[in-house]
Amino acid sequence: MRLIAIAVLALALQSDSAPNSLTASEKAAGWQLLFDGRSLDGWRGYKRDALPEAGWEIKDGTLRTVAKVKGADIITKQSFKDFEVSWEWRVAPGGNNGLKYFVTEDRPQSPGHEYQMIDDAGYPGKLKTEQLTGAFYDVLPASAGKPLRPAGEWNSSRVVVRGTRVEHWLNGANVLTYDLGSAAVKAGIEKSKFKGHPGFGDKITGHIMLTYHQDECWYRNLKIREIK
Repeated sequence: MRLIAIAVLALALQSDSAPNSLTASEKAAGWQLLFDGRSLDGWRGYKRDALPEAGWEIKDGTLRTVAKVKGADIITKQSFKDFEVSWEWRVAPGGNNGLKYFVTEDRPQSPGHEYQMIDDAGYPGKLKTEQLTGAFYDVLPASAGKPLRPAGEWNSSRVVVRGTRVEHWLNGANVLTYDLGSAAVKAGIEKSKFKGHPGFGDKITGHIMLTYHQDECWYRNLKIREIK
């Protein structure tokens, strides 16, 4: 009888922590899934009413970018102001992708701030520190010695936005913290490709975006909670 009870408890715990699902404590804390492993009902194409015709595939509970096709970026239908977004990802060797936040459709050349995800060691081009994994892409670098796992292995990331404070996390470590409107952000933008883009660097209520960069990338356990 005791063995049966232990087995039932183990199954319950396993079910409660299944991929692309929320635990009871996460639900109580206000988390919601952005991807349930089966559909993209909460997403659409950037500047589109529907999803792109190509570039994205759901397979074995993961969301995958299909490389070298005419794909396009996708965004959440919902917008967010203060939030914590969490996800797991892996890129193919040499691969590049990103998650953007504060996304607006009024500024297509610089739609939002990007949390960079890239094969730091194997990317075929030359990269600045502001273009490596965990960076606020092209603006501010992630910390040196960050706990990045190699291409092909799963990483866990988070972005937390509270007021003007923004945090980037990688595999349990805070790798970048910045304040919107700060001198450091303004200086970083001035040196970036976003220089002269009105409104870039400002906090807005915006979408979350998954970029399409022609390379293969996988996502799972993508979820968000609004911070009141």
